Amino acid sequence: MAKPFIVTAALPPDIQRWADKLRCEHYPAERNYLHAHVTMFHSFAPSLFDELKDFLPQVTREFAPPKAFVTGIMDLGKGTAIALQSEPLLALRALIAEHFHGSLTAQDLYEPRPHITIQNKVTKNEARALQAKLAPTLEQRQFTFPALELHLYRDGPWEKIKSSVFRGKEELV
Repeated sequence: MAKPFIVTAALPPDIQRWADKLRCEHYPAERNYLHAHVTMFHSFAPSLFDELKDFLPQVTREFAPPKAFVTGIMDLGKGTAIALQSEPLLALRALIAEHFHGSLTAQDLYEPRPHITIQNKVTKNEARALQAKLAPTLEQRQFTFPALELHLYRDGPWEKIKSSVFRGKEELV
Protein backbone atom coordinates (compact mmCIF):
# COMPACT_ATOMS: atom_id res chain seq x y z
CA MET A 1 0.00 0.00 0.00
CA ALA A 2 1.33 3.45 -0.91
CA LYS A 3 2.33 5.63 2.02
CA PRO A 4 1.15 9.23 2.62
CA PHE A 5 3.20 12.42 2.61
CA ILE A 6 3.65 14.73 5.60
CA VAL A 7 4.42 18.47 5.46
CA THR A 8 6.34 20.06 8.32
CA ALA A 9 7.77 23.48 9.10
CA ALA A 10 11.53 23.13 9.64
CA LEU A 11 12.98 24.43 12.88
CA PRO A 12 16.09 26.66 12.95
CA PRO A 13 19.22 24.82 14.19
CA ASP A 14 19.23 26.22 17.74
CA ILE A 15 15.55 25.42 18.34
CA GLN A 16 16.01 22.02 16.65
CA ARG A 17 18.87 21.06 19.01
CA TRP A 18 16.95 22.25 22.06
CA ALA A 19 13.73 20.42 21.09
CA ASP A 20 15.58 17.24 20.08
CA LYS A 21 17.33 17.22 23.48
CA LEU A 22 13.97 17.54 25.28
CA ARG A 23 12.48 14.85 23.07
CA CYS A 24 15.39 12.47 23.77
CA GLU A 25 15.02 13.06 27.51
CA HIS A 26 11.25 12.65 27.72
CA TYR A 27 9.86 10.70 24.76
CA PRO A 28 9.62 6.91 25.27
CA ALA A 29 12.85 5.60 23.70
CA GLU A 30 11.17 2.71 21.88
CA ARG A 31 8.95 5.19 20.01
CA ASN A 32 11.39 8.05 19.51
CA TYR A 33 12.51 7.63 15.91
CA LEU A 34 11.76 11.13 14.64
CA HIS A 35 13.47 14.45 15.17
CA ALA A 36 11.47 17.20 16.83
CA HIS A 37 9.20 18.79 14.24
CA VAL A 38 6.18 21.03 13.63
CA THR A 39 3.59 19.13 11.61
CA MET A 40 1.55 21.26 9.25
CA PHE A 41 -0.26 18.42 7.44
CA HIS A 42 -0.37 14.81 8.63
CA SER A 43 -1.35 12.97 5.48
CA PHE A 44 -1.40 13.84 1.80
CA ALA A 45 -2.35 11.06 -0.60
CA PRO A 46 0.50 9.63 -2.72
CA SER A 47 -1.37 10.81 -5.83
CA LEU A 48 -0.62 14.42 -4.76
CA PHE A 49 3.16 13.98 -4.73
CA ASP A 50 3.94 15.83 -7.98
CA GLU A 51 1.67 18.72 -7.07
CA LEU A 52 3.16 18.96 -3.55
CA LYS A 53 6.77 18.91 -4.72
CA ASP A 54 6.00 21.73 -7.17
CA PHE A 55 3.64 23.82 -5.02
CA LEU A 56 5.66 24.01 -1.79
CA PRO A 57 8.70 25.65 -3.48
CA GLN A 58 6.38 28.16 -5.20
CA VAL A 59 5.02 29.16 -1.79
CA THR A 60 8.45 29.46 -0.16
CA ARG A 61 9.78 31.56 -3.05
CA GLU A 62 6.95 34.04 -2.58
CA PHE A 63 6.76 34.37 1.21
CA ALA A 64 9.21 35.40 3.92
CA PRO A 65 10.12 32.95 6.69
CA PRO A 66 7.21 32.88 9.15
CA LYS A 67 7.99 34.32 12.58
CA ALA A 68 7.10 32.26 15.63
CA PHE A 69 7.22 32.41 19.41
CA VAL A 70 7.67 29.69 22.01
CA THR A 71 4.80 30.49 24.37
CA GLY A 72 4.72 27.70 26.92
CA ILE A 73 3.81 24.09 27.53
CA MET A 74 0.91 22.32 25.82
CA ASP A 75 -0.92 19.43 27.46
CA LEU A 76 -1.51 16.63 24.94
CA GLY A 77 -3.39 14.46 27.43
CA LYS A 78 -0.92 11.57 27.39
CA GLY A 79 1.97 13.76 26.30
CA THR A 80 3.63 17.14 26.39
CA ALA A 81 4.50 19.67 23.71
CA ILE A 82 6.13 23.07 23.39
CA ALA A 83 3.36 25.49 22.42
CA LEU A 84 4.08 27.88 19.56
CA GLN A 85 2.37 31.02 18.35
CA SER A 86 2.75 31.90 14.69
CA GLU A 87 0.01 33.75 12.85
CA PRO A 88 2.13 33.77 9.65
CA LEU A 89 2.53 29.96 9.80
CA LEU A 90 -1.22 29.56 10.29
CA ALA A 91 -1.87 31.87 7.32
CA LEU A 92 0.56 29.84 5.23
CA ARG A 93 -1.12 26.62 6.29
CA ALA A 94 -4.51 28.08 5.32
CA LEU A 95 -3.14 29.01 1.89
CA ILE A 96 -1.84 25.46 1.34
CA ALA A 97 -5.08 23.96 2.65
CA GLU A 98 -7.09 26.11 0.25
CA HIS A 99 -4.92 25.00 -2.66
CA PHE A 100 -5.50 21.34 -1.75
CA HIS A 101 -9.19 21.87 -0.86
CA GLY A 102 -11.07 18.60 -1.19
CA SER A 103 -7.90 16.52 -0.82
CA LEU A 104 -7.29 16.92 2.91
CA THR A 105 -7.92 14.05 5.30
CA ALA A 106 -10.19 14.48 8.32
CA GLN A 107 -7.11 14.78 10.55
CA ASP A 108 -5.93 17.80 8.54
CA LEU A 109 -9.27 19.61 8.68
CA TYR A 110 -8.74 20.38 12.37
CA GLU A 111 -8.10 23.84 13.86
CA PRO A 112 -4.27 23.85 13.96
CA ARG A 113 -2.34 24.49 17.16
CA PRO A 114 1.36 24.75 16.27
CA HIS A 115 3.56 22.79 18.65
CA ILE A 116 6.63 20.60 19.03
CA THR A 117 5.85 17.27 20.68
CA ILE A 118 8.51 16.30 23.22
CA GLN A 119 6.62 13.48 24.97
CA ASN A 120 3.80 11.21 23.84
CA LYS A 121 2.08 7.94 24.68
CA VAL A 122 2.80 8.09 28.40
CA THR A 123 0.34 8.14 31.30
CA LYS A 124 -1.55 11.33 32.08
CA ASN A 125 0.26 11.48 35.41
CA GLU A 126 3.69 11.27 33.70
CA ALA A 127 2.68 13.99 31.26
CA ARG A 128 1.38 16.29 33.99
CA ALA A 129 4.55 15.76 36.05
CA LEU A 130 6.74 16.78 33.11
CA GLN A 131 4.54 19.80 32.38
CA ALA A 132 4.81 20.95 36.00
CA LYS A 133 8.59 20.48 35.90
CA LEU A 134 9.18 22.26 32.58
CA ALA A 135 6.67 25.12 32.77
CA PRO A 136 8.65 27.29 35.22
CA THR A 137 11.92 26.78 33.32
CA LEU A 138 10.67 27.41 29.79
CA GLU A 139 12.00 30.60 28.24
CA GLN A 140 9.91 32.43 25.71
CA ARG A 141 11.83 32.64 22.45
CA GLN A 142 11.29 34.15 19.04
CA PHE A 143 12.48 32.46 15.85
CA THR A 144 11.63 32.05 12.18
CA PHE A 145 10.88 28.84 10.32
CA PRO A 146 13.56 28.50 7.63
CA ALA A 147 11.80 26.03 5.32
CA LEU A 148 8.93 23.69 4.61
CA GLU A 149 9.74 20.00 4.42
CA LEU A 150 8.00 17.20 2.57
CA HIS A 151 8.37 13.72 4.09
CA LEU A 152 7.25 10.24 3.10
CA TYR A 153 5.72 8.23 5.94
CA ARG A 154 7.59 4.94 6.42
CA ASP A 155 5.89 3.20 9.42
CA GLY A 156 8.59 4.64 11.63
CA PRO A 157 11.27 7.12 10.60
CA TRP A 158 10.10 9.44 7.88
CA GLU A 159 12.04 9.87 4.65
CA LYS A 160 12.72 13.53 3.88
CA ILE A 161 11.89 14.08 0.23
CA LYS A 162 12.37 17.81 -0.19
CA SER A 163 13.18 20.92 1.79
CA SER A 164 11.91 24.22 0.38
CA VAL A 165 13.70 27.22 1.91
CA PHE A 166 11.77 30.46 2.39
CA ARG A 167 13.21 33.10 0.04
CA GLY A 168 10.33 35.49 -0.46
CA LYS A 169 9.89 39.01 0.86
CA GLU A 170 6.12 39.07 1.37
CA GLU A 171 5.08 38.76 5.00
CA LEU A 172 1.99 36.74 5.81
CA VAL A 173 -0.41 38.41 8.27
